[in-house]
Amino acid sequence: MGTILDGAAIAAQIQSEVRAEVARLAPHGIRPGLAAVLASQDPASAIYVRSKVRTCEELGLASDLILPPDTVTTEEMLALIGGLNAREDIDGILIQLPLPPQVQARRLLEAVSPEKDVDGFHPVNVGRLQTGQAAFPPCTAAGMIELLKRSKLPIAGRHAVVVGRSDIVGKPTAILLLAENATVTICHSKTRDLRALTLQADILVAAIGRPGFITADMVKPGAVILDVGINRIATREEFDKYFAGDQRREELFRRRGSAIVGDVHPAAFLQAGAYTPVPGGVGPLTIAMLMANTVRAARLRRGLPRPECL
Repeated sequence: MGTILDGAAIAAQIQSEVRAEVARLAPHGIRPGLAAVLASQDPASAIYVRSKVRTCEELGLASDLILPPDTVTTEEMLALIGGLNAREDIDGILIQLPLPPQVQARRLLEAVSPEKDVDGFHPVNVGRLQTGQAAFPPCTAAGMIELLKRSKLPIAGRHAVVVGRSDIVGKPTAILLLAENATVTICHSKTRDLRALTLQADILVAAIGRPGFITADMVKPGAVILDVGINRIATREEFDKYFAGDQRREELFRRRGSAIVGDVHPAAFLQAGAYTPVPGGVGPLTIAMLMANTVRAARLRRGLPRPECL
């Protein structure tokens, strides 16, 4: 089994840099601020948003958690976003997905000012990223690049295979890898002979949203595996499929009644040269990069240069 890439440790490094940058901005009367909008009643979303707000507080950023009712309309949400765009104390706006079914998510994401789009979802930032201009990159994709760089794993000249083509993870990850001079192949559910392609990967990104989808016979020996998946399993049959014989996870499963598995089958990690565990791999980096993007936004909105460390 290869080296475990400790995403939590790398995220802690980035957060330390964010905290230091917040302290440097304070004497100038600047405190970066993030507004988080949570309209969904989804429990996982609520936990995730509150963890972002808590991280803001820990790092010295200002935060504003906004909780519209789940009956909110698209027009009401657009008015809310317009107000946040106008607020001088808010540098970043986060709209937590998924939204209630009656709300048109794309209209909201496009309504966020590109200068405050710290999630990197606005078409302006997507276009800037695509064309190699300064942009706010989506946080999970940016976190994976930071993980590779800070772990001193080479990207340039490597063949990276990204399994998943979502606008949030798959596509921006491919763009960022290409910007680092990797040769990139994007695969998805309609790809023919997927295994033949994943076996070519020096860097394999699993972001397809299916538990244990990448199996050991799909991994090139020595490859770097970045597992983006977070899939909850709750049945004994599912648990035994992925974790039979793992006593530590067995105890957790009995106590909690569920377990988390990524998009990569744990047996596939035996083939890897290095890999991200689930949990504790890519996940912590997403929040860290959100904080970094917010600090960058605070600087850019005031005409200050981007800090070198972030």
